Amino acid sequence: MSPDSLVVTSPTGVDVELAIAGPGSRAYAFVIDWHIRLLAALAWFGIAAFVESGVVYLRANTPAAITAIIVLPALAIYFLYHPLVEIAMRGRTPGKRMAGVRIVNRQGGTPSTLALLIRNGFRLIDSLPAFYGLGLCVTLFSAQRLRVGDLAAGTLLVHDGDAEARALTQLGSLGVNPHLDAGIVALGNELLLRWPELEPARRRELARDLLRRIATGSSREPVNLEALDDRGLQLRLRSALSDRPA
Repeated sequence: MSPDSLVVTSPTGVDVELAIAGPGSRAYAFVIDWHIRLLAALAWFGIAAFVESGVVYLRANTPAAITAIIVLPALAIYFLYHPLVEIAMRGRTPGKRMAGVRIVNRQGGTPSTLALLIRNGFRLIDSLPAFYGLGLCVTLFSAQRLRVGDLAAGTLLVHDGDAEARALTQLGSLGVNPHLDAGIVALGNELLLRWPELEPARRRELARDLLRRIATGSSREPVNLEALDDRGLQLRLRSALSDRPA
């Protein structure tokens, strides 16, 4: 496996290559996210302290109440920012978006919730002795530029190119109809992956042929394939392969 890229291979043999992000991209994304979570935590602290001061007639008279209302939520925002946002944004954060990177698993897909939680749990180790010193050193000398959290969770940080993201999204959504012959699934997946590269007339011809073969023995209502345009055939083929309504 190349130290500079992750190659994801579809069942049809079509490869998608993802460039692995280095320490510079990691640091840039982290600095942006650090400012966001710090400002969010400070905003809560300031607003809660303002409310608690009695301006709006809500007073916490004990240290425990002050901690519960002001301090704990601010700490939660600061320390839970990364896991919660990465889970919600499927391996991304605002900082990662600005840096053009995202987290993927070893297959190039979106990491599981457990993997993201493990990855973030190891931030305590990666941040030693200070300012993510250990994590940055590990990314400099490890294959695939992984930090300790990535090694534990089976994740990588890759550059988030639009073309790569579309290809991976397609790879993850194709070939899930268990009722189709494996050969038909492979042909359909490859046709959709190479759709932009083919001549319009040729891809329409191939799509109609595959849809007719899929329709044989199917309980779905027949469709006039000749009446479908280029986009309609593409959507119909995707629907047939995934066994979802068009």
